Amino acid sequence: MAPMALALILGWWLVAASRAQQLPPPSLSLHPSQGIEVGDNVTLRCHLPRPAAWVQLCQEGGFTPCMKKYDVQDMAVFSFAVTKWVHTGTYRCQYRASEPAETSEKSDPVELVVTDHCFSPPGISVSPTGRVGMGANITIRCRNSYQGATFLHKDGHSAPIQQQDSDGGGTATFTLFGVTPADTGTYRCSYHPKGYPFLSSPLGESVTLEVTPTPALPGGGWSWEHPNSQTTQHPMGESHGNLVLAVLRVCAAALVFSLGVFFVLSARNLWVRRDGSPAGEKVK
Repeated sequence: MAPMALALILGWWLVAASRAQQLPPPSLSLHPSQGIEVGDNVTLRCHLPRPAAWVQLCQEGGFTPCMKKYDVQDMAVFSFAVTKWVHTGTYRCQYRASEPAETSEKSDPVELVVTDHCFSPPGISVSPTGRVGMGANITIRCRNSYQGATFLHKDGHSAPIQQQDSDGGGTATFTLFGVTPADTGTYRCSYHPKGYPFLSSPLGESVTLEVTPTPALPGGGWSWEHPNSQTTQHPMGESHGNLVLAVLRVCAAALVFSLGVFFVLSARNLWVRRDGSPAGEKVK
């Protein structure tokens, strides 16, 4: 009897485990995703792979109560005003299906970060400046007065493209390796002060990067090539180089000729002085 009961329990557990595996987790998105300030309205959307009996949105840490929606087909929308700092934090959602009556795993986390103008905007610099050739390495430095996480933003992207912890001096260095024309754009920085992971500074001033389709020269420089050119060297540049080389050759020949004339004249004068002096008298 005991083996039969054990087999039934094991079979029930396998069925429950298979059902849980067949219930995919939802996905969560935040709108707007950045630039949120106290008093702004935000919307969190929980996207479902199947209809649900209920959908629940919870903040990790439990500073605010969970919110629920019932009888949801494909998406549950949760909107509220960010009136307090306790609204910031990490959120996840999950759902319960009607058939089978199982609860899904939680979604991936989404962070609600609020911009605080009490923190000064960071500074930014880029090296090298101006237009750069494709394949060059670009360094962008962000400076602020606080230690903490620093973020590099590119206009047109909803989320930061890079993140780094600032060093003791409040400077974070970002490197864009082997840039392409797709890296052309406007870049800015922001930071989260140490100890306040869900508070952000305003975006700082911007720098603009322009990447040309011509490969970079050694040493980080850039070269220019006419779009219709079939060679790697511009014809005008080649003619200019040939002209300079010809001038240098003429100058060298003239110098050698002048030195030869000088030595011939000097030797002739010396012999004339020797022939005109009395016998035995040394030329001084």
